[in-house]
This record gives sequence, structure tokens and C-alpha cells, in this order.
Amino acid sequence: MKTATRVGVFGLLGSGNLGNDGSLEAVLGYLRAEHPEAAVDALCGGPEAVTARFGIPATRLHWYRGEYRTASRAGAIAGKGLGKLVDVFRTAAWVRRHDVVIVPGMGVLEATLPLRPWGFPYSLFLLCASGRLLGTPVALVGVGAAEIGNRPTRALVRWSARLAAYRSYRDAQSRDAMRAMGVDTARDEVYPDLALALPAPARPTNAPSGPPGRVCVGVMDFHGGNDDRARAEEIYRRYLDGTIRFVRALVEEGRPVRLLTGDQCDAPVVAAILDAVNSPLVTAAEAVSLADLMKETSAADTVVAIRYHNLICALKAGTPTLAVSYAAKSDALMDRMGLGAFCHPAREVDADRLLEQFRELEKRSAELRQTLTERNRTAARQLKEQFTALTAALFPATDHPHTLRKAP
Repeated sequence: MKTATRVGVFGLLGSGNLGNDGSLEAVLGYLRAEHPEAAVDALCGGPEAVTARFGIPATRLHWYRGEYRTASRAGAIAGKGLGKLVDVFRTAAWVRRHDVVIVPGMGVLEATLPLRPWGFPYSLFLLCASGRLLGTPVALVGVGAAEIGNRPTRALVRWSARLAAYRSYRDAQSRDAMRAMGVDTARDEVYPDLALALPAPARPTNAPSGPPGRVCVGVMDFHGGNDDRARAEEIYRRYLDGTIRFVRALVEEGRPVRLLTGDQCDAPVVAAILDAVNSPLVTAAEAVSLADLMKETSAADTVVAIRYHNLICALKAGTPTLAVSYAAKSDALMDRMGLGAFCHPAREVDADRLLEQFRELEKRSAELRQTLTERNRTAARQLKEQFTALTAALFPATDHPHTLRKAP
């Protein structure tokens, strides 16, 4: 009698970041279509949310419940320290129960936003080390990476990648970054971001004539990255002030503006913009998934956004998009989709220049929509190849179909 293949999914899933959950949704779609016999569960940041939304069993990533709260008292510090030790055994026990573990997308090999080495990088290292020791292949599928300056974080990320049985990246810069950090990437492939495999909503059938329509503005609680801690507040203030000026200018032209987020932590930025502009033309979306974000961006004339997966949703929906770029991954995505000229630096937001780029984007709207249609078609084909490669690596056809082999 055949037993179900036991597949684990791992990451900061169900924790309020819509992009991370979108990557999980894409991988679950692949598993349900191509490997319906697989029994899937998760080790993740928000197990209750993952179970409620995706219908799979889930276990909390960390033993210590206060892992992501700043520890200042002796008890909290001791709890965190003990948690690091307990998680060694918890992670190994969870990995042992599976035939394969998949890390679905996400920027798990980067530190483009503030990140401590003993947080998620340590958890990922425990996962990959457990997989290697216990013979359970760990697959890093369509992940993002960037060169890391902090030595402990860099070491944990490098060893996690080396210990993984399979690696693929969401852009060439990610693969180059891992090579620069000492990982042999000769057999690693690059595919589009996993979220581009999600279904796109039908575009509204509004007549193109009439007054200019809605502009979606995606915002973020942006304070720079690991190397920007000393000027984090300055970066945030400049980003917020520039965004407020941009939104106010749109409103003065009579344009309705819809504010988008991608994480629960972005809510204060939305509140600050609504308070500063104070116009009925400015509203905030309450999106709880990438599907919701795609619907919002599909209904817009134009999108201006900072979060990576806000950009993904807008581009997938075929809407002309301008990226307020905080990392190389955004520039790479825009270039892949044919809109490389429409990037603006998040650390140096200049509202006047942003408006100039926005007007050029709208002027070329018809041309860019056609470009996005073609690029999305190419991305869909490449992601089919990604899932075919993943099946070949982790679910080989043998006389014993649930005996897995490690990928090179």
C-alpha cells in the first residue's frame, strides 16, 4: 500500500506579510495539481493563520512566543536564549517527519530590511542543517538573495544555502549574490517570482475614454536596511514626506488615490498619509491576500508602489507600474517585465521627479500594457519549467514513487 509523500513548507508564513503567503499559495497550487497525494504541513510564523487560510496543519516556528519582541528584562533574555536551544531539537524533529521540505520563495537569503542573525537566518540554518543530517532534502524554491555585510548573518545564510539540496532564485542578481558569498551556483537556475504563477483577475471592462482614473499607491513602513540603522529615522521621514507630497499633487489634479500595503506593519504609514492629505479622494484598501491586491491594481489606471509584492501584483495584473525601489530585487523585477526605466529610489524620494516619471508612465500606458501582456506570458511558461524541474528533483518517477533523492 502506497503512503502519502510527506511535504513540509517552511518560512515566515501567516505572519501578516502578503508576499510570503502568496509564494506559499503558488507552491500549494503546484503540489495540489501535480502531487495531489502529498500530505502537506507547515513550520511557520503564524500557524493559526496558515491553517485557517490554506487548510493545512501548521506548527509554530519558534518555541519562545516572544521571539520577535525586543528583550530587555532578564527573564525575556533568558527565554530567548533557551528558545534558541529548544528550537534545535524542535526543528530537527519536524524535519525528520518529512520526505522533503520546501521553502517557498521569499527573500530568505537577503537582509535588505533590518534583520538580526539570531532571528530568521538562524532558523533557516537549523532547517537546512537538520535536512542534511537527517537525509531530508530541503529545497529553496525561487528565493531572493543579496550580499550581506554583517558577518554572523552572512555566515548563517551562506551555510543554509550550501546545505540545501535544491536551490533556485527569483532573479539573476540573487544567484550572483550567493556566488559572491561563496556558494557554488553552477547548477542553480533562475525563474520568475513564484507569485507570478498565481491567477490574474479579469481586467475591468471600463471604457478607456473619460477622466483619468484611480491611481494605486503602495506604501511601506520603510526605514532602510541593515546598513542604514544609524539614519533609519531620516530615511523614513524623507520617504514619508515625499510620498505625502506625491499623493497631495495627485489629489490636487482630481485623481482618486487608493493606498495599498503588503504587511500589517504598514498601517501607521497609511494613517499618516490619510491625516496629512485629508481628502475624500484618498482611500485605503483592506487587502488580505495577493489576490485582493491584484484586484485593486487591476482596477487602477496606474500603480506607484514600494513593496516588492505590490509590484508583482500590479505587473501580473498588467497595469503600468512605477517602482519606488528600495533594493536591487525591485529593479530586477521591473527590468524583467520591461519597465526598467520606471524606478525611483526609496531612500531619496523626490516628489517632483516622481511626478515627472508618473506622467511619462501614463503617456506610454497603452504601449506598456502590451509589453506586460507579453512578459506575463513568458513568465508563465518559465514558471511551468520551474515546477517541472522541482518535480524532477524532489519527486522522481521510480518503482517507489515516494522515495526521494537529493538534488545536486
